[in-house]
Amino acid sequence: MAVDRIVYSEQGTGDIRVRKPVPYVYPNSTLNTQHSTLSTQHSTLFAMSINIHNVSKQFGDFQALHPVSLEIPTGQLVALLGPSGSGKSTLLRVIAGLETPDTGSVSINGQDSTHLDVRHRNIGFVFQHYALFKHLTIRQNIAFGLEIRKHPRKEIQSRVNELLDLVQLSGLGDRYPAQLSGGQRQRVALARALAVQPQVLLLDEPFGALDAQVRKELRAWLRRLHDEVHVTTVFVTHDQEEAMEVANEIVIMNQGRIEQVGTPAEVYDHPASPFVMSFIGAVNVLPPSSRVFAPWQQRQDYLFIRPHDIDIHTRPQPGSIRATVSRLVHLGWDVQVEMRVSDGETDHDVMGHLTRSQLAELNLKEEQTVFLTSRTAKYFGNGHGSGSYGAKVSAA
Repeated sequence: MAVDRIVYSEQGTGDIRVRKPVPYVYPNSTLNTQHSTLSTQHSTLFAMSINIHNVSKQFGDFQALHPVSLEIPTGQLVALLGPSGSGKSTLLRVIAGLETPDTGSVSINGQDSTHLDVRHRNIGFVFQHYALFKHLTIRQNIAFGLEIRKHPRKEIQSRVNELLDLVQLSGLGDRYPAQLSGGQRQRVALARALAVQPQVLLLDEPFGALDAQVRKELRAWLRRLHDEVHVTTVFVTHDQEEAMEVANEIVIMNQGRIEQVGTPAEVYDHPASPFVMSFIGAVNVLPPSSRVFAPWQQRQDYLFIRPHDIDIHTRPQPGSIRATVSRLVHLGWDVQVEMRVSDGETDHDVMGHLTRSQLAELNLKEEQTVFLTSRTAKYFGNGHGSGSYGAKVSAA
């Protein structure tokens, strides 16, 4: 979905806005079916935009959220990404109504929901550990929210069948949670959250309890599911790869503040701060005292170089620096080359990435001498101003 993404970030306020909320009707016609007892707001479904303004939250002496502002457009799949303690789960719980902010406001579809009870927000919430009812069948778990709302039995049966098909669990409705795999149980949790046709779907580390292969499969499945139902979705993760693969937009958080909002490509290629540059993807960080890259010997800032921007040669090149291969790490799809370089006073560890064919062509071995040049590098000045050194960044 095309949107105008980062518009501005006010210094010190964490006020980051993403523009152009657009109403969506669920593209799957079966999800737009009007039942006789459904209210008008449920018969024609629109994914709602979320507006967070100056929200803060403190637990005792710990400031979990500094005042942050954020707009999430209609129909987006947005990741709240950050390390433990960054405030991402707290922000999600504030949106859900499970926590009340100390300051600021939360609105959904233009309605102030700051103090609205969680039961009246029409939000679907999926937890990391599924929270399924063990004594109920899969079909009964999915139907639970509809039964509480007193929907007619035929309508519930029809809706549950639709969702079982949607989450690719048709034929398993009469099983119990203990008879399903972890990935299947998480899909049941998602179906249950979607059953009540929520305005917003919130997921808190939804794949955190699963093994790596199942996580990867469910990431692709969640992306396809969102493209089909297009409900506004916010999910929390500390996994950079997960956020990059699944989300339209990524909200990067650190120490209770929003560092940057953007598409996966934007936050990777144009990081707004040293934290974002270091947190998203592998990077070499050279301190100001380093004299490895001669053109910037007088710099006062840390220099950041992505491993894939380092070219490795077996013979000296104009302006190249000498390095020693310390370790070759085979990652399957590529090879991580760990090297030591010296500026005459201090040794520095530097990492490069090669494809398997490049490694075979260079025929590298551990303890071999190589020569490095860099295509580009980035620095961040005071106040998070930044710049890039393009073309060749190399040593004399």
